[in-house]
Amino acid sequence: MKSLKPRLLTAAIGIPAVLLLIFLSELWNPLLGIVVGIASMLMVFEFLGAGKLLHFLPLAILCMLYALAMPNLVGTGALSYVVTYLFFMAAFAFSLLHHKKLRFLSLAYAVFGTLIIAFGMSSVVIACCSNGISLSFYFVLIFLLPWMADAGGFFVGSYFGRHKLCPNISPKKTVEGLLGGVVFCVASAMLMGLLFQFAILKNSVRVNFTALVVLAVLDSLASVLGDLSFSLIKRSMNIKDYGSIFPGHGGMLDRCDSIIFTAPLVVVISQFTPFIMMME
Repeated sequence: MKSLKPRLLTAAIGIPAVLLLIFLSELWNPLLGIVVGIASMLMVFEFLGAGKLLHFLPLAILCMLYALAMPNLVGTGALSYVVTYLFFMAAFAFSLLHHKKLRFLSLAYAVFGTLIIAFGMSSVVIACCSNGISLSFYFVLIFLLPWMADAGGFFVGSYFGRHKLCPNISPKKTVEGLLGGVVFCVASAMLMGLLFQFAILKNSVRVNFTALVVLAVLDSLASVLGDLSFSLIKRSMNIKDYGSIFPGHGGMLDRCDSIIFTAPLVVVISQFTPFIMMME
């Protein structure tokens, strides 16, 4: 398959980089917020570029700074509220000053996109740094499941796909690929749980496999929803990818669009049942 080689190249570079980030973040937790903030800022840059809004430089800088700040402010309570309020005020003040050139729909596109990206990526930090047990477990959980759902959908859909899932938005996605993604996602969740419980954390924790299966099923569906949602935006903007920094995957937003939808799901489910618990 023509697009398989660049995907494998991206994985060969990306996986060691992610493992290094996990290791260093375990040593110094704030590093995760810094890296996620930079990634969020880049995603907003790509999103604004797709909407041809980067030439409104003050607005673009405002949106990118907000995306950079929020993953580092999610644990500060009132401060994150104040920063969000100031972001709204500044964005609308800018729109009033430039109302003849900046349409409200463009402002709404910029503000909503920035908020959803910042919200989704901030959830990565919330899930990883607030559980108090293992940053590594939650980091791998957040990124592994949607990426395995994507990989499963890609491979199963490429070989067995017959029924188009959403042909007007993403012609290559199939119902068979969706089901394959669910299977890959559940299998990956179970394998990950076994590895952490018996090899990485070595029986110091008890993994809730029931919660992992529930998350894996919902995660695979939310992943597809996120992918299709951002693909719809790309279609409306007549672009193929948001960026080109990842061979075979496009830009940062192309690679992490599903994370924006799935990371909050990890936070939500963990409020009702923990994924891992310390052994007594």
